[in-house]
Amino acid sequence: MSQSSSLNEQCQATVANFMQNLDEPQRQTVTQSFEKIMQSELGIKAKRPGDTAPTFALTNSRGGMTELPDLLEQGPLVISFYRGGWCPFCNLEFRALTDILPEIQSLGANLIGISPETPQNAKETVRVHELGFDVLSDIGNKTARGYGLLMEVFEEMRPLYLEWGMDIPAANGDASYEIPIPATYVIATDGTIVAAHVDKNYTMRMEPVDILDALRNL
Repeated sequence: MSQSSSLNEQCQATVANFMQNLDEPQRQTVTQSFEKIMQSELGIKAKRPGDTAPTFALTNSRGGMTELPDLLEQGPLVISFYRGGWCPFCNLEFRALTDILPEIQSLGANLIGISPETPQNAKETVRVHELGFDVLSDIGNKTARGYGLLMEVFEEMRPLYLEWGMDIPAANGDASYEIPIPATYVIATDGTIVAAHVDKNYTMRMEPVDILDALRNL
């Protein structure tokens, strides 16, 4: 895959490859589940530009606490709500974010991920993907719920997830199958959301160039 491909081009190539390797019953289940998501009102109450970012205090990958007000004292903030280390689209996004991290920092901003995974699993995500930024552990999706991002994996998809090695209960430390709608927020130092990408189509993400543009426009 060309490194010049946009993030969403990489994501859609991953979708195509994934679907191609499913058998017909699996393909039907995935397609019907996706259609159900797209017909739903998921994300309709998500925080948008102009809203005040809900505050949070979450465990970081080093075992300490990270709070939104402390982050905003340091400068603008980019938040990526991340489904989990099992999600190939999230991992493509984190790779793209790692690539632009020096530019984010040069603009005086910070970058964090927020995931419902346990602190130990979030720490493993940071290690495996060699992230230069922290992933905070949103146990029970409380922060995702506050941002209007909560969704649940449909029951018909759960056996397939397990078959594919995507054990969400093990990753999150609970049995809920709740995960965040993937979302990216750019937040000004006064706590105002200045840019957002929220899409119930979980294969689509905010392009890195749009994140940088939002920071430059602050």
